[in-house]
Amino acid sequence: MEFDSIECVSSSDGIEEDEIPQLHPHIIRSQFSSSKTTTHKNNNNNNGSSILCDGNNGGIVIHPATSVHELLECPVCTNSMYPPIHQCHNGHTICSTCKARVHNRCPTCRQELGDIRCLALEKVAESLELPCKFGSLGCPEIFPYYSKLKHEAACNFRPYNCPYAGSECAAVGDIPYLVTHLRDDHKVDMHSGCTFNHRYVKSNPREVENATWMLTVFNCFGQYFCLHFEAFQLGMAPVYMAFLRFMGDETDAQNYTYSLEVGGNGRKLIWEGTPRSIRDSHRKVRDSHDGLVIQRNMALFFSGGDRKELKLRVTGRIWKEQQNPDEGACIPNLCS
Repeated sequence: MEFDSIECVSSSDGIEEDEIPQLHPHIIRSQFSSSKTTTHKNNNNNNGSSILCDGNNGGIVIHPATSVHELLECPVCTNSMYPPIHQCHNGHTICSTCKARVHNRCPTCRQELGDIRCLALEKVAESLELPCKFGSLGCPEIFPYYSKLKHEAACNFRPYNCPYAGSECAAVGDIPYLVTHLRDDHKVDMHSGCTFNHRYVKSNPREVENATWMLTVFNCFGQYFCLHFEAFQLGMAPVYMAFLRFMGDETDAQNYTYSLEVGGNGRKLIWEGTPRSIRDSHRKVRDSHDGLVIQRNMALFFSGGDRKELKLRVTGRIWKEQQNPDEGACIPNLCS
């Protein structure tokens, strides 16, 4: 749903059998295999490295030149494998997610996979320590193999999702990339300064269809903030809501405070709070009502006139809490 007019003033699953890739995965023979000792040559390695597997003991001997990371790579999705790691009777391994996708059929030899675990390879994984996959984005951490996924799910260096709420945008990236993406791809209004004054006009405010109406991005204190204003249905009646999100992590968002004010006819509502990080989705923030919420009747009262047209003016400011080194107290730093 679009505004009739907006004025902005800134004061500054499955995979078919034919689709299964014919790859050459690493062959691991564990205690479920025959007692024959097998040497598997790594044809892709110019050093002629090999993997020696003992079927009787379920042991695995990896020659130094062989990449253990390659052994733990699923031949279908190419992601790292985590327990349970499955194998067919011929020793070909596959991750548990892809086992279901390939309809329990080995993608290499087409044999039925069954429920055979490759315990030897799982044991090898326990001894590994790997860097975070977001190392190229600045994360210096190294973790045991089985702890790596948990860290990466909450890593502060992981990419951010696009904060635009008007569509299901799949773009991800760092903050500079997302700012450019919002400006060029979503045509979002960009403003500099830490105070704002928006006027929202809607000719028929009784027609609300859970629509996101507006997103504006502000550059303030060298950081970026997303100001959302929208209408959505709450129970049987529509409400209007404005809230701010910080383009960064939650710990950094705690350094800032913002206020929003709307009023008319000698009355006003004021909201003050901490901006939420864009790590929290737009819907999560909206559904928590963490912002300035205006009931329809109150919004029409603020609009004045015959109450048939929505005319809301929302003003606000952002400030940064700074620590007073002498008293240990936080004092506001207002942006001019």
